[in-house]
Amino acid sequence: MSDRKTKTTPAVSNETKHIEKPDQEEAEAAIRTLLKWAGEDVSRDGLIETPKRVAKAFKEWFRGYDEDPAQILRKTFEEIEGYDEMITLQGIRFESHCEHHMAPIIGRAWVGYIPNGRVVGISKLARVVDVFAKRLQIQEKMTAQIANVIEEELQPQGVAVVLKAEHHCMTTRGVQKPGTELMTSRMLGVFRESAITRQEFLSMVD
Repeated sequence: MSDRKTKTTPAVSNETKHIEKPDQEEAEAAIRTLLKWAGEDVSRDGLIETPKRVAKAFKEWFRGYDEDPAQILRKTFEEIEGYDEMITLQGIRFESHCEHHMAPIIGRAWVGYIPNGRVVGISKLARVVDVFAKRLQIQEKMTAQIANVIEEELQPQGVAVVLKAEHHCMTTRGVQKPGTELMTSRMLGVFRESAITRQEFLSMVD
């Protein structure tokens, strides 16, 4: 059983470095500028409150910058009666935005790990997915971030992450191919070393 102590250094520190933020008034002014650029009259009744609403929506969509995914995983349980089989949370829905066009990314995540003496509450796995989703992303990076922080904080025998998502930057603009999904995966530890273990996990991904 692991007697590893809680780490004090966040596992993903370079993603949350301090950046001076504009205030609410500046954010709303920027949104008004974009509306004017699109050809709208920002003084009409339907748009008067829009800058405030959009700024509020942005706070929700990008709240992941204010959260530390490593901290979420630090409360674990060691009374598991020696359980050392695969733990998988399947079909975790997430909503993100691509960093290239700020268009929505809508998808699901499959997260699995094989414990090494301790486990984490299953809701924490979903929260970790959500933290990374609530940032500007590319799917490949997000997949690696989720797997890496679980490996660093839980130190399990292995971690597996699969993401499947539709990217609106290619379904509602550009090549316009609705219904197309991107699938990415990250396998660490025994999931990378053992084809049988890896296939057992992948068989759960519908």
